[in-house]
Amino acid sequence: MRAISYTRPTDVTTAVRAVTSDPGSSYLAGGTTEVDLLRLDVLRPHRLVDINRLPLAGIEDYPDGGLLIGALARMSEVAEAPAVVQRFPMLSQALLLGASAQLRNMASMGGNLMQRVRCAYYRDPESACNKRVPGSGCSALEGAHRGHAILGTSDHCIATHPSDMAVALVALDAVVHVEGAHGSRGIPVDDFFLLPEDTPEREHPLTPGELITAIEVPPAPVARSSLYLKVRDRESYEFALASAAAALALEDGVIREVRLALGGVATKPWRAHRAEDLLVGRRAEADAFARAAGAELAPAVTRPMNAFKAELARRTIVRALQTAAAQGGGPV
Repeated sequence: MRAISYTRPTDVTTAVRAVTSDPGSSYLAGGTTEVDLLRLDVLRPHRLVDINRLPLAGIEDYPDGGLLIGALARMSEVAEAPAVVQRFPMLSQALLLGASAQLRNMASMGGNLMQRVRCAYYRDPESACNKRVPGSGCSALEGAHRGHAILGTSDHCIATHPSDMAVALVALDAVVHVEGAHGSRGIPVDDFFLLPEDTPEREHPLTPGELITAIEVPPAPVARSSLYLKVRDRESYEFALASAAAALALEDGVIREVRLALGGVATKPWRAHRAEDLLVGRRAEADAFARAAGAELAPAVTRPMNAFKAELARRTIVRALQTAAAQGGGPV
């Protein structure tokens, strides 16, 4: 047994100071992932700074149609908030599909952004994992990798990012607000998740001790008819094999605006910029959706066990866009 000290601050400044001054400390929110990793001896902090008493659980409704969601707001609360359901259904759906009811009642929004990868080798201290021990290798490259990524991979890591919620937030151009020893700043959510490249152990651009305080979702009228489509091995609580957050704005059947992000297939929540660029100005038809999906997946690097994901992701994109077009009144 390892001794772990515990403190529960009541204000952000004290919490940030506690972790910044002691690199061996770790923030604790809902604990739905962190506690498991502590038990597995994957994470080894010598102090937990419990942030659940910090005033960061609110959901603020902006007059312009945007939202400011506190980092400690629970997933279940945000999924059911009327403003989220009405203006950003893709986010509500992603939250509901992202975990069991029990986990949604405990897991925080900020904690969800910080959850670690779903990779059996990362969770096994006896296996080689560059995220856990930089330079040790990646057992997934030659091991069991059916659920692993085909986009954004490197020779050092192919682990898939696990969050559903983050996929919707990337499609919505959300901003992650953080507080640190040198003040506060906002990080576009697409920049908040780093590709593994040569440093897979560094997943976020946070400096030591920086704390997520809120998630800002800017107004996006196109998102009112959005959806989150998740394909998985079973309908009950399970991680995505492929998923898509999609929204379209149509004018006489022509796509004027599109939002598309992918989950389950990449090392980070994947904004489908290639597909978006190809779709704007095109008619909302299956052929256009298929061409856009093919272009987005062209850089995919598959391996024997996960090669099926390329076709699955393509079909998921097409189906999501068809459904979004139908919701927006466009031809499919």
